[in-house]
Amino acid sequence: MEEGTNRNLARMRKPFQGVWNIIRFNWHFYLISATVVGLLLFVSRLGVNEMIIITAYGITAIIIGLNLVSLLISWYIYDRSNLYSFAWLNRFEGHSKQKVLNINAGFDETSSLLKNRFPEAELSVFDFYDANKHTEVSIKRARKAYPPFAGTVRITTESLPLKNDSIDTIFCMLSAHEIRHQNEREIFFGELARVLKPSGRIIVTEHLRDLPNFLAYTIGFFHFHSRKSWLSTFRAAHLELRHEIKITPFISSFILKKYGTTS
Repeated sequence: MEEGTNRNLARMRKPFQGVWNIIRFNWHFYLISATVVGLLLFVSRLGVNEMIIITAYGITAIIIGLNLVSLLISWYIYDRSNLYSFAWLNRFEGHSKQKVLNINAGFDETSSLLKNRFPEAELSVFDFYDANKHTEVSIKRARKAYPPFAGTVRITTESLPLKNDSIDTIFCMLSAHEIRHQNEREIFFGELARVLKPSGRIIVTEHLRDLPNFLAYTIGFFHFHSRKSWLSTFRAAHLELRHEIKITPFISSFILKKYGTTS
């Protein structure tokens, strides 16, 4: 894929779209932070005790600093890196008229980008969002802001409505971590392996529960899965890791194949 095409894909996203989405979908967290900061500043103004004042200012600085660092890193990841230009995918291009499957968890920012990335491909889009399992208010807000891609099929993680060996490329972009239980993830990836052609590949792009993401999101990194956990899931589903790409220090992409294939 030519560099010009990568730039065109990136331009499909609005400036600051990524960081703005984080703020508007998670505004309650920032409201809580602002409330705590307000209370701390109020306490510091009372001047009851010098140590209390110093502590209040210190905690305020930490809260503001952590929020700013998190937003700055998110801006870098989602608005400045090549994550959504798919330039990192150039050396893994398949044939132009392939069957591509994109799977999301209720929030789909990538299907329109993939449609432009693979204009001759037959693109299918699946959504495994389950309101009973995925109770985060941020996902509900995101679903209101981003209507489903045309033709999106609602599915469960236990069964994909596709024939064996029928898909060339499967994308799971920042979605598979929403499957919280290890056993369910293994079943899901087993289904991905079933429908994948012997020559096909699965592309799983995720944050990891690692040091860079802890520094970026503090306790929020517990929402992600560790690299060890992902590798265990892939092995259980009889998938082989062929390549691992660090798109940024905070985002990893795993390129998977069926066990036993040589392509």
